[in-house]
Amino acid sequence: MGRIIVYSLNFLYANGGFFGLIRNIMHVKIVIPDYKAATFMSFIGFIDMRTKLDSDIKYGNPMYYPAVSIMACKAVYNNAAYNKALIEGQWEMEFLGFNDYWNDFLGQADTQVVMFRDKSVEYDTIFVCFRGTQPFNLNDWCSDIDLSWYEFPNIGKIHCGFLKALGMQNIVGWAQEVELESTHRPRRAALAYYDIRDKLRVLLKKNPKAKFVVTGHSLGGALAAIFPAILFYHDEQLLLERLEAVYTFGQPRVGDEAFGNYMEKNLKKHGIQFYRYVYCHDMVPRVPFDGIFKHFGTCVYYDSKYQASMVEEEVPYKNYLSIRGCFTMRKNAIYELIRSFRMWTKYGEDYKEGWVLFFLRIFGLLVPGLPPHCAQDYVNATRLGSHHHLLSLPFHHN
Repeated sequence: MGRIIVYSLNFLYANGGFFGLIRNIMHVKIVIPDYKAATFMSFIGFIDMRTKLDSDIKYGNPMYYPAVSIMACKAVYNNAAYNKALIEGQWEMEFLGFNDYWNDFLGQADTQVVMFRDKSVEYDTIFVCFRGTQPFNLNDWCSDIDLSWYEFPNIGKIHCGFLKALGMQNIVGWAQEVELESTHRPRRAALAYYDIRDKLRVLLKKNPKAKFVVTGHSLGGALAAIFPAILFYHDEQLLLERLEAVYTFGQPRVGDEAFGNYMEKNLKKHGIQFYRYVYCHDMVPRVPFDGIFKHFGTCVYYDSKYQASMVEEEVPYKNYLSIRGCFTMRKNAIYELIRSFRMWTKYGEDYKEGWVLFFLRIFGLLVPGLPPHCAQDYVNATRLGSHHHLLSLPFHHN
């Protein structure tokens, strides 16, 4: 069903919409979408179709890394050709690759990562971006709802579904090096953590001034959050010295309190920035429920007017299922629906919301917290948000 919906959206888009399709039928010029083409988009791609970086946010601006990161988080939901064309053509950066990584436990290559480089005479930054949950991808949902634990001695417990997606090996767990072939079943692709680590080693050794940033949205944010934890565990000094920052958007909780304390300690020890962006009533950062699962890092919270603040936890509610928050979240969903009609009149065509997001906002009246999880509001937050609280954030020049 999901493939039919996505293909139908691309079919309409490729033919210029409903009326364009009628015209093409009449002229026998129907365009058939190609799944592997740079013009083919995922369902997430249709929610927010913006592709250009904000020209007002340049390198040196404290919001530069977050602004580039969230745009990469949107792009990685699409295919390899789309990402290559976007990064090289529009962003004028170096495309380093788009990979489908193996999950030993699902027996499929279902973790996507894009890597690219933003380089000039002044700086050299490599971005590693993990894809989030595709709405119609059953394997992604299996990773999300696998609430079993993997416990690291003296470190803490971590969400097992996320670890499996990141590249945990069947039988041997998190060995320092990857086995050439799984003892459970043959691999048809590399494991994410190990392959990314090895690629970064090569790239960073070529330029002693190069740094890298890790980012992700939703499930991708969870993988981005855990990636440095495995670097700590394996004592990857070169990579830890060059890891500039981690930026996650709409990230779920990934571990227990002991793990959070371990991360806070090691992030501080290695001077790594960790910023967890949360927009308003986004439901995903509020799951799994607060109790055993705990967040860590600096939370940058945006309300529905894109006013930013740094908070200990998500405000006003830690958990999505809140009796007190039921009315407030629905009231906010109504506000966001109304706001969607007038955003572009104030900020321009770039902020006009499409009909896919419009219907999601309608659905959000029943399930508030779902539309706020979409990348649209996170992009808006990095561009329109009041960042006076953030102007003191350290920004490292290479």
